[in-house]
Amino acid sequence: MQRDPRNPILTRSDIPSLGPDLIDVSSVFNPGAVRYREQILLLLRVQNRGRETYLLPAVSNDGVNFEPSHDIVRFKGIEKLDFRVYHVYDPRIVRIGDVFYITLALDTDHGCRVGLALTKDFRQFDFIGVMLDEDARNAVLFPAKINNRYYMLYRPNRADVDGGVKSGSVIELASSDDLLHWRNEGKVMEGRFHYWDELIGSGPPPILTQRGWLHIYHGVATHFAASNIYQAGVVLLDPEQPQQVLGRSRCNILEPRELYEQVGQVSNVVFPTGLVPERTNSEGIIEEDTKLFVYYGAADSSVCLATTTVRELLEACDED
Repeated sequence: MQRDPRNPILTRSDIPSLGPDLIDVSSVFNPGAVRYREQILLLLRVQNRGRETYLLPAVSNDGVNFEPSHDIVRFKGIEKLDFRVYHVYDPRIVRIGDVFYITLALDTDHGCRVGLALTKDFRQFDFIGVMLDEDARNAVLFPAKINNRYYMLYRPNRADVDGGVKSGSVIELASSDDLLHWRNEGKVMEGRFHYWDELIGSGPPPILTQRGWLHIYHGVATHFAASNIYQAGVVLLDPEQPQQVLGRSRCNILEPRELYEQVGQVSNVVFPTGLVPERTNSEGIIEEDTKLFVYYGAADSSVCLATTTVRELLEACDED
């Protein structure tokens, strides 16, 4: 991947003062991304100085210069849940038909839960429900049905890490008829102990190429005394049976190297959550020469952009 020379493209100073919730915010990072009305739209994760989390849309004509909205996202219906939600964060967005579906991480007294919301205009947001009964994160929907079913990648949180937080070293696949009741289809991939991706989780939603589903994921190297290091890799999944891995990058494709990635709220983090192709053909397939805009959180403090092509990512998948 090639970092945009204007990185970071969004920092705390770009967020408007939106009292009483967002005034002199602490950070902005981990955005969902999608093309909407000929523009690129980001759904930003913004933290205030109370470490409260809000989501805020931002739009751009060129994919680099973004104008944040003055309307904080409010999810209609989330108040009906029978448990308290402290934070809603790390959105991933796909378009299926005329609807934009947003998978969300929900911070609760029972751990992390995966929530689902939808919108048609990025003004009204409807919370649909909780997708899984277990502690899980990094859920991403496939942007099209496969064999007439919806599919989702997610990361169960079954591994204990420092500070009492749960993480995971396996990405699993689930399918559904209605987007709310899910059947586990088994393991897709595991972390590689002793290497760059010991703990893993999905990044942006997969995109369909001529060779299969191309999926960027994050990996965490935990075997360093100083800190965990968050990096990005890529995997190629079978187009009809996405639990089957066709190729996987041996090395990371993006790692913390710049100061804005190494120093921040959480040091040594690149965390991709949004991917927007420059174009898509009439069949929904992304051609190999297509430029990809990849949006990522840097050190849990700012939003950055890296670019690549489908061909470059496919070549990385062939390394293993």
